[in-house]
Amino acid sequence: MRRAGPLDVADITALTRTAYAPWVAVIGREPLPMTVDYAAVVQTHLIDLLHQDSLIALIEMVPMAGHLLIENVAVHPDHQGRGLGRQLMDHAETAARRMGLDELRLYTNAAFARNLAFYQRLGYEVTERRPFREGHTVYFAKRL
Repeated sequence: MRRAGPLDVADITALTRTAYAPWVAVIGREPLPMTVDYAAVVQTHLIDLLHQDSLIALIEMVPMAGHLLIENVAVHPDHQGRGLGRQLMDHAETAARRMGLDELRLYTNAAFARNLAFYQRLGYEVTERRPFREGHTVYFAKRL
């Protein structure tokens, strides 16, 4: 795994759009990660990349006061179901500890049932549900 830089923007954008494409039919629009300007975000967020000949997964993290926010987890559909999501989430825990942070937070669309179950299996607890556009956003936290 390595930290992303400006030269990775096209690959980050392509992977994110591919990984989130199945959710478009579920919520009737592009999920927010598909609309992000990664040229700007790569300058301010920590985006770590996982390669196997090409980019297959990434995790985007934002250090905040008292916690590490996981902004985006994307795994190429051809590589899903192989434990890469868990590997990325473990990586975020390690990163948080190195930063002296003892909590991770994240949020996802309530319609993404598979993601909700995944985060709960990893020990994340729902802290809040908020209306967002036509649905709801579910917020999670995990203490380390």
